[in-house]
Amino acid sequence: MVVESCKLEASDRFNINSQLEHLQAKYVGTGHADLTRFEWAVNIHRDSYASYVGHYPMLAYFAVAENESIGRERYNFMQDLPVRSC
Repeated sequence: MVVESCKLEASDRFNINSQLEHLQAKYVGTGHADLTRFEWAVNIHRDSYASYVGHYPMLAYFAVAENESIGRERYNFMQDLPVRSC
């Protein structure tokens, strides 16, 4: 009976790292152990506001709910949008 060892080859490590980098590029904040609670919350708010502005039906929903024009809602979301400082 042959027992295979759990050694990762260089190609396996490269594949795992490339998958992690892909996830980090797609979902901001994925896999970062040093991400603070505040940074995580800012990422969530920024992504949510960007989604609201980018999807017209959602923007229209907020406009009706707050009894504002769609343009005013878009402006308000853009003003409240947290900016990432690098």
